[in-house]
Amino acid sequence: MTAIVIHAAGDLRIEDRPAPPPGPDEVRVRVRRGGICGSDLHYMRHGGFGPVRLAEPMVLGHEVAGEVEDAGAETGFAPGEAVAIDPSLPCGACRFCAAGATQHCTDMRFFGSAMRRPHIHGAFRSAITVPARQLVRLPAGLAVERAAFAEPLAVGLHAATRAGIGPGMRVIIAGMGPIGLLALLAARHRGAAEIVACDVLGAPLALAARLGATETVDLGREPDGLARFAEGKGWFDAGIEASGAASSLAGLIGVVRPQGRIVQLGLGGDMSLPLMALVSKEIELAGAFRFGPEFAEAVALLASGAIDPDPLLSAVLPAERAAEAFALAADKARAVKVQLAF
Repeated sequence: MTAIVIHAAGDLRIEDRPAPPPGPDEVRVRVRRGGICGSDLHYMRHGGFGPVRLAEPMVLGHEVAGEVEDAGAETGFAPGEAVAIDPSLPCGACRFCAAGATQHCTDMRFFGSAMRRPHIHGAFRSAITVPARQLVRLPAGLAVERAAFAEPLAVGLHAATRAGIGPGMRVIIAGMGPIGLLALLAARHRGAAEIVACDVLGAPLALAARLGATETVDLGREPDGLARFAEGKGWFDAGIEASGAASSLAGLIGVVRPQGRIVQLGLGGDMSLPLMALVSKEIELAGAFRFGPEFAEAVALLASGAIDPDPLLSAVLPAERAAEAFALAADKARAVKVQLAF
């Protein structure tokens, strides 16, 4: 089966990888669409991110949807059913799984991740065999290209949950990459009354405005564009930092009100931060990592049309043109989300 395999930074290959017949509780899925994520780009361009480094060839990809090709007798699935694949495979037995915080499973196996050795292969392949519990059926009418947004949308929904975003709140989101934009959609769905989006590039900010941002701030053109929101000890109830830049987080600390909450969503490595301001304003700084039950919620929201990610989809290229697709996905001036068709 065709698979997209990273061997080292800049060394992306298309190879044959097997998709064995499913066991009694497994399903073989014919992958139709896969979205290229920021972590996929990090492996492609840098061989990893932070302390996570490639040590061996690894199949990439974790934002996928497709159709059941074959199913084990105990799964309840049938050939032809459309599904989204949750890339998380928690153990279900550790104390974090027992507490419902499956994203912190001590034995997590997450698609396309070099955090473990041997690495956990991803789902950028024409077919993959997985445990049935990783699948969510697609409601009628939900197309696979939209269903492939379920995983990154789940990340955005989890960030909105961690930020405590609810009706009437004033929210600022920094970093309008795909995850930041999906966090914007999640905040809007949760009822935020005001959502200010900021970035250093104009193109993603224009898209943020289309998606419902009440105001955008181009920090590339106006480095002090957030200064007015710092008056009176800060304007926003909550902030989501999705770029991973230390300067961006510092900026949010300046404009979130006392006892507000900031969620760090972007991963840019360790950073320093203005602790005096954080402490004196009693701001809560929280992390948001992956997701838990939000994956199923994301599928339902995509199916109902309550959240529409279609404006984020910049291009769809055949898997055979993976190198071209990755180059396009890395060009933020030309693309937001690029999908591969298998």
